[in-house]
Amino acid sequence: MNRALWIVQGLLALLFLWAGGVKLVLPLEKLAGPIELPGPFLRFIGVAEVLGAIGLILPGLLNIRPGLTPLAAAGLVIIMIGATGLGLVVGDPAMALIPLGVGILAAFVAYGRWRLAPHRRSPDPSVLEAAR
Repeated sequence: MNRALWIVQGLLALLFLWAGGVKLVLPLEKLAGPIELPGPFLRFIGVAEVLGAIGLILPGLLNIRPGLTPLAAAGLVIIMIGATGLGLVVGDPAMALIPLGVGILAAFVAYGRWRLAPHRRSPDPSVLEAAR
């Protein structure tokens, strides 16, 4: 299970780094979609996606605050709920399927890292010395 979670986390991190980076780098005129969203809101979503991507990988990789990984995944689920809702509002169900699938994968990571295979913190060396 741990291996599957790491694979999904890596793929989601790449996806959200790309999507968030595009929202941060491209001019707002190029980001216009079927529904007009305010520019600052699009930039905020871009920042949230990039930070979420970082939160999927770095806590487990560096073993610093590993409990942040399920929180980052849950935040990305919220973003994907919004993207799915926008796809449905536009009236194109096919446009809503991709964010729905990505949201389900992010929910899998959130639940998996919270309950099924949480990252384990290595014990603090000072605690081990005090126990001897």
